[in-house]
Amino acid sequence: MNNETVLATVSQLYQEFRQLPFPAGLAGADRAGFDLVMLDSDTAGWVFTWIKNGGELEARGRTGLLRCIARLDLVIPVLSEADAPEYWHRLREMARLVAESPHGHQVG
Repeated sequence: MNNETVLATVSQLYQEFRQLPFPAGLAGADRAGFDLVMLDSDTAGWVFTWIKNGGELEARGRTGLLRCIARLDLVIPVLSEADAPEYWHRLREMARLVAESPHGHQVG
């Protein structure tokens, strides 16, 4: 996929994701040693920044996004059905698309 296609895809996924409520009962919850509210906020924040910047992230943003993906990779396997795993899978998929995009790795 070229960057314009990825940008359009992630923008659509992000708009759909923003309509989802944060999973009930997970405010203040910790999984695999990570606060889920912060993980959600940080990951969505980097995705939003990438969208806002027309499909580019500076080095600091890319590092932050990759850290979020690594944390999601630890959190997702330990989630129960009550933790709304589909919510976290959607968040991780958006982050993956950004990280793998042609300009997701811009240095600046």
